[in-house]
Amino acid sequence: MSELRGTPDPLSHVPTGPVPASKDGARLLDLVRVVARLRGPGGCPWDAAQTHRSLRRHLLDEAYELLDAIDDGDPAHLKEELGDVLLQAVFHAQMAADEGAFDIDDVAETTVAKLIHRHPHVFADVEADTPGDVYANWERIKAEETGERTIDEGVPAALPSLLAAQKVQRRAAGRGFDWAELSGAVDKVREELGELEEAARAVEGQDPEGSAKDALEGEVGDVLFAVTALARKLGVDAEVALRSTIRTFVARFHRMEESASAEGVALEDLPEAELLARFRAAR
Repeated sequence: MSELRGTPDPLSHVPTGPVPASKDGARLLDLVRVVARLRGPGGCPWDAAQTHRSLRRHLLDEAYELLDAIDDGDPAHLKEELGDVLLQAVFHAQMAADEGAFDIDDVAETTVAKLIHRHPHVFADVEADTPGDVYANWERIKAEETGERTIDEGVPAALPSLLAAQKVQRRAAGRGFDWAELSGAVDKVREELGELEEAARAVEGQDPEGSAKDALEGEVGDVLFAVTALARKLGVDAEVALRSTIRTFVARFHRMEESASAEGVALEDLPEAELLARFRAAR
């Protein structure tokens, strides 16, 4: 990988030619017009009354609904939920325009400039051999742009822990702190699991809500952090992987319950070995 830097004068590198969309982006402009009409004189009272803060819950709801649509794999559902998230972006931009702060063109211009500046391997004379090289450079350029001093700066406090772990780990890797080989990440998971087992044995029989809980909590956190780092090294998004596993577990457990119910068997009465055997059979 060559020494990477951001693309200079990014807006001069915007691709020209037809817009690669079925209607040349016309319907996107229609969305901007419709939202402006809803917010304008004689428009919708509910839309006109909204603020950035009042729409926070809706933005979060739509984002999670989009994640569900992605997991479902239904293109029609995905299209609908993408539209709902897009509406949130256009709506917030229109509210800002109403306040004289900025408008949707300013939002798009900032995003275009950011994308081009942080992709010098596409828009400038720079080489990046792997996705890891690209991401590391992205983080370096971002740190230069924003003046970030610590790897957790700007990470939302409310961000789910797995996402936060991935984010700070990627930033650390972008600054050169990373396993050189996959084996290093694997060994770290084994090390942390061993420490957790040792800690669990040390507090066995103690009050689980006392000091034992604090000790185990730290060790469990270390294991989760190490597994997240391993997932990142493998190119796997830990949050997405866990969401997928949860869905699989729920589906299999439901099938196991249905099977047991049809046989008149209560799961809570079964020994562990049979429970596991039934769960494996419920694939």
